Amino acid sequence: MTNVYEIPGWIDRVQEEIIEPGLPIIDPHHHLWHGPLKEEGVDNPYRYLLEDLWKDTGSGHNIKQTVFIDCGQEYYQDGEDAFKPVGETEFVVEISKEARQDPTQAQIGGIIGHVDMMLGDSAKEVLEAHVEKGEGLFKGIRHSGGWDSDESVRNAHSEPIEKIYLEERFQRGLSQLVDLNMVFDTWHYHNQISDLTSLSKNLPELKIVHDHFGGPLGIGPYEGKREQIFEKWKEDITELSECPNVYAKLGGLAMPINGWDWHRQENPATSDELIEAHKDYYDHTISSFGVERCMFESNFPVDKQSISYHVLWNAFKKMASRFSAKEKEFLFYETARVFYDL
Repeated sequence: MTNVYEIPGWIDRVQEEIIEPGLPIIDPHHHLWHGPLKEEGVDNPYRYLLEDLWKDTGSGHNIKQTVFIDCGQEYYQDGEDAFKPVGETEFVVEISKEARQDPTQAQIGGIIGHVDMMLGDSAKEVLEAHVEKGEGLFKGIRHSGGWDSDESVRNAHSEPIEKIYLEERFQRGLSQLVDLNMVFDTWHYHNQISDLTSLSKNLPELKIVHDHFGGPLGIGPYEGKREQIFEKWKEDITELSECPNVYAKLGGLAMPINGWDWHRQENPATSDELIEAHKDYYDHTISSFGVERCMFESNFPVDKQSISYHVLWNAFKKMASRFSAKEKEFLFYETARVFYDL
């Protein structure tokens, strides 16, 4: 099938009435890029800049703020390799300034950039360079750990080595975040969650957020093994949740690598279809971590290959309907605000 991005109007084929349109939301996970870009195992030929973000955040839900997450954009072309990712922070700062010209729209409240944590102690200098260019928006880093030996599973764009979370030098790099009161966004695959648990126990003062449910894979050698993977995933999530310094993002399961294949369908997913496929992951994570450590995320535009923005947030609201108003405040707004100090 043709890439869904290349089918005019494909993402708009499913329209739903907005649920609870007044509920304040912080979207703590989106990207911005000129394209083309390969990110998190997805070929994305389309740009996603402020105009595109606002088309989504303005589609009916009450998105107040967002957090940009690293995706390898606008790195410096010259200078030391370690400092090249600082260019991405500058890129997003300029977009945030553009956003401030219209305060009625969602504002970029935070930036999670990239620093190579394998720099160890030397990572501190690069972190300080991000802070200098970040104009108060720089909150921490993501160094994705997604690695798999099978060639059908693309490794993370940060090109990690196997077992990177257990590397002493990597953990020394992360310790610099603690000293600077910064946070660590982490993304990997389901068979690496236990490594993150070990890391989290070694660095109990480091604030960590677990992206995309730990990336349960559904392609390549993992295709057709969803139930088997889910049972082990549940055990690993329960153990990870016992680390009080770890938070959980609820989203990012609609990527092609997760194996539900909505990007191959005639229409994108409805909110009910997403719930039917993913509800058990959401329920177990919220039950394990509690609402005070959970935050819904869009992971846009990566998940846009499967579902539209307004339909996705409808799905979140349907899954959260059993919670009290205060609990929903944590899931949609407060947990993200506190974690990222927005």
